[in-house]
Amino acid sequence: MSTIDRHSERSPERMGGTFSRIGPSDPEVASNAPREGAAQALCSGCPFRRRMIVKGPEMRLSKARGFAAGLLTAAAAVVLAASPAQAQPGALAPVPSLDVPRYLGTWYQLAAVPQPFNLDCARDTRATYGLVDSSNVSVANSCTTWAGGTNGINGNARVNDPVTNAQLHVSFPDVPFQSSPDGPTNYVVTYIADDYSWALVGDPARASGFVLSRNPAVDDAGWTQIRQVVESRGYNSCLLLTSPTTGGREGIQPLCTV
Repeated sequence: MSTIDRHSERSPERMGGTFSRIGPSDPEVASNAPREGAAQALCSGCPFRRRMIVKGPEMRLSKARGFAAGLLTAAAAVVLAASPAQAQPGALAPVPSLDVPRYLGTWYQLAAVPQPFNLDCARDTRATYGLVDSSNVSVANSCTTWAGGTNGINGNARVNDPVTNAQLHVSFPDVPFQSSPDGPTNYVVTYIADDYSWALVGDPARASGFVLSRNPAVDDAGWTQIRQVVESRGYNSCLLLTSPTTGGREGIQPLCTV
């Protein structure tokens, strides 16, 4: 497992843990990763069920509307995804080398493959990564709920690939299939911009996928690049839904239509 130089740790201007370098994904590890656990690990606003703080008197109604909207949008994405398939065979490949200190800090989720556990998240889903030691990065996920409250959960990311530092196992206490700090790779950084302004992460089987950005707002050219990168990494871009952010895109729609 590669070592991260603590002296190179930088201020959290970025989000994502820096994990030295990470090498090619291990086919055995990829095939053994639980799909549900993998999806939970990658989501920037992962399972927020237990620590929800709700603000506002109409929690149940707002929550119900939020769930309904999320389910309908996800269903629409599945229908659109029936069009020309873009998925490619093989496990999701990591970037050749990830500079972990540069990856630390806060990231905003701009788009993601929808997961049941984050339907509570209405907007501003984000993740903040901090250096723990040479092999571990702290994970703090949060989002704003449909009721106007905040959901959050803390976890840990452990580097599984000391060659590239781009393949990790993310764990969350008391979350099924995700409680152990050790385990198969469920978080792969498959793309990182040269300036570390945005990244694409997912699990080896592509059951989950997340577009993360340092900035909550992206222009049209940026969205075009994001869609192209997502498709080049073997994802069907119609399966990823945009995530509303304050100051950025407000609506929820399949990435292939942006």
